[in-house]
Amino acid sequence: MTTLTRTDVPPGEAPPVPPGESRPQPVRSRRLPLALPALLLGTAVLYLWGLGASGWANGYYAAAAQAGSVSWKAWFFGSLDAGNAITVDKTPAALWLMGLSVRLFGLSAWSILVPEALAGVAAVGLLYATVRRWFGTAAGLLAGTTFALTPVAVLMFRFNNPDALLVLLLVAAAYAVTRAVENASTGWLVLAGALVGFGFLTKMLQAFLVLPAFGLTYLIAAPTTPRRRIGQVTLATLAMVVAAGWWVATVALWPAASRPYIGGSQHNSILELTLGYNGFGRLTGDETGSVGGMNGWGATGLTRLFGAEIGGQVAWLLPAALVLLIAGLWVAGRAPRTDRLRAALLLWGGWLLVTAATFSFMKGIFHAYYTVALAPGISALAGIGTVGLWRARRTVTDAVLAGTVAITAVWSVVLLGRSADWYPWLRLVILVTGLGGAVLLLVARQLPRAVARAVAVLALFAVLAGPTAYALDTAATVHSGAIPSAGPMVAGVRFGGGPGGRPPGGFAGGRPGPGGLPAGPPAGGLLTASSPGSALLALLDNSRGYRWAAATVGANSAAGYQLATGAAVLATGGFNGSDPAPTLARFQQWVAAHRIHYFISGGGMPGGRGAGPGGTSNGTAQQIEEWVAANYTATTVGGVTVYDLS
Repeated sequence: MTTLTRTDVPPGEAPPVPPGESRPQPVRSRRLPLALPALLLGTAVLYLWGLGASGWANGYYAAAAQAGSVSWKAWFFGSLDAGNAITVDKTPAALWLMGLSVRLFGLSAWSILVPEALAGVAAVGLLYATVRRWFGTAAGLLAGTTFALTPVAVLMFRFNNPDALLVLLLVAAAYAVTRAVENASTGWLVLAGALVGFGFLTKMLQAFLVLPAFGLTYLIAAPTTPRRRIGQVTLATLAMVVAAGWWVATVALWPAASRPYIGGSQHNSILELTLGYNGFGRLTGDETGSVGGMNGWGATGLTRLFGAEIGGQVAWLLPAALVLLIAGLWVAGRAPRTDRLRAALLLWGGWLLVTAATFSFMKGIFHAYYTVALAPGISALAGIGTVGLWRARRTVTDAVLAGTVAITAVWSVVLLGRSADWYPWLRLVILVTGLGGAVLLLVARQLPRAVARAVAVLALFAVLAGPTAYALDTAATVHSGAIPSAGPMVAGVRFGGGPGGRPPGGFAGGRPGPGGLPAGPPAGGLLTASSPGSALLALLDNSRGYRWAAATVGANSAAGYQLATGAAVLATGGFNGSDPAPTLARFQQWVAAHRIHYFISGGGMPGGRGAGPGGTSNGTAQQIEEWVAANYTATTVGGVTVYDLS
C-alpha cells in the first residue's frame, strides 16, 4: 500500500510530528518465534476438525450459495434460488465467498463451511498481528488465543452465517487503522474505510458500529496536524461509501422487473431493507414482516450481555476487558496525544462499548450469535491491558491484574453453574486456581523468574479454562438451523442454549436428515430447512424443464428441497412468508406459463401462514396457498401435501 503524503514531505517519509509529541513505533519482539504458526495451526484444527458434521448448517444461506454457483445473476444479487425470484434478506458479500467455493469445488458441506473457518483463522491471525505490532508477541498471543477460544467465535467460524466474513473484514479494518495511526498514512486509512464498506455489503449497518472508535482514534492519535487528520478521515469515509454504495446503487437502479425481489423488504427496495428491517427497525423493534420485535427477543438493558442466553457465548472475559480498559486509560494518564497505549484502548474499547451498548438496548431481532462482533474487542483489550499494566510496574497495577484474575475466575464459576450438571468439578478447579493465582500475582515480581512464569500460567489457566471448555464442546457439537448457540444446555434459555442450537416448540424440528445430518421435518419450518424423503425427491427430479421445480411458503422450507435436488425452488413470502412476493397475480402467470411444476404445502411458520408472533403478514403467501388448494388436487408424498401445477 502506497502512503499518500503532503507535497512538502519527501516521498517515503511521514509528516512531521507536532512539537512535544512522539510517533508510536512498532514493537519488534524476537521472543516466541513459533507463536504465530502455533496459534494459526491450533485455530485451524479447532475450526476445521469434523466441520462437515453440521451438514448445510444454515440451509437458508447454503441454498443461496448453491443458487449462486449455478447462476451468476443469482450470485450477484444474493438470490435464494437460481430462478431469481427473491433474494435473501442481507447484502450478499458472504454469499459471494460461499458461492464461488461451491462453483469451484461442488456442492457439499465442506465447500460451504470451509470458507467460514478460514475466515476465522485469518481473523485470529490479523488480531494477533495488530496487537503484537504495538505491544509485543505476548500481548498478541494472548489476544489471539482469547479470540480463537471465544465460544461464539468457534460457533460462527464453523457456521455459514454472514458474521464470519463481517468479523474478518472489521478486524482487517482495525489493523489498517493501526497502521494508519503510526505514520499518519492516508493510504492505510482509506483501506480501512473500504474494508468497512465491504463489511456493509456483508451485514449492512452492523458494520458501521466500529466507525466511532476508528474515527476517534485516528483524530486523536495520528501524528499530524488537525487539518490533515480531518481531511484523511473524510477521504476514508468517501472510500467506505464507494465500497458499500456501488452494489446498493446498482440494485436500486436495476429495473425491478428483471431482477429478483429484495427479500425482507415490503416494497422491493434495497434502501428500505437497509434502513428499515435491517436498520433502524433493529433498534426500535418496529420491523414490518418480522417474527419478533418490541422486546420479543428478550429483555433489554445493561445486564443483557451477562444473562443466561448471552453470557456463556461471549462474556467470559467481558468484566475483565472493562476493568483493563479503565485501568489502562488511567495508566496512559497525561501521556502525549499520540501515545500508543491510549490509542489502542480507544480503538478496541470504543469498538467494544459501542457494539455492546447497541446489542444491549436494541429492541428488534437479536440473536445470541450476533455477539461474535464483541469478541475481537474483548480479546484485544485482554492482551493489551494485561501487558500494559504489567509493564507499568506499579503496585496498584499489580493489584488490578490480580483482582481481574479473581473476578474472571468467579464469573466463570457463575457461568458454568448455569449448566449445573456439565462437568461440575471444573468450577472448583477454576475457583481454586483463579483465587490462588490472583494472590500470587501480588508478589510475582519478587519471585524467581521461573516461579513468576508458573504463576502467570496458573492465572491464564483460570481465566481461559471456562471458555476453552465451552469452545471444545461447541466444536464437538452438530449445529443447524437459523439460531445456533455455543456451549452446553443452559437452563431458562428460549432460543439456542443447547446441542444443535435449536429453539423449542414449533419453530424447528430435530430429526436426522439424509446421511444422518441434522434437519427439520419433511416440510421444514421457520428456522430449520426441510428434509425431503426419497419419494418426494424422485417426484421433484421430474421437473428439469421448469424454471422452478416447486414452490412453497418460506425460505427454509424451499432451501431444504433445493439443496436436496439441486433444482430451483420458489420461496413464496421470503424468509418467513411475510414478504409480498410474488403476488398472487404473478404466481398465476408463472403457473400458466408452466414455470412452476409443484406446490408443496406446510412451509414457513407452523401451518405455513406467513409471519409469526410480533410480525405482520400481508397475506400474499397465504393467498397463493389457498388459491392452489382451491384449484388443484392435493396428494401426499413423503409426508407432505403436494399439488401438481402442470
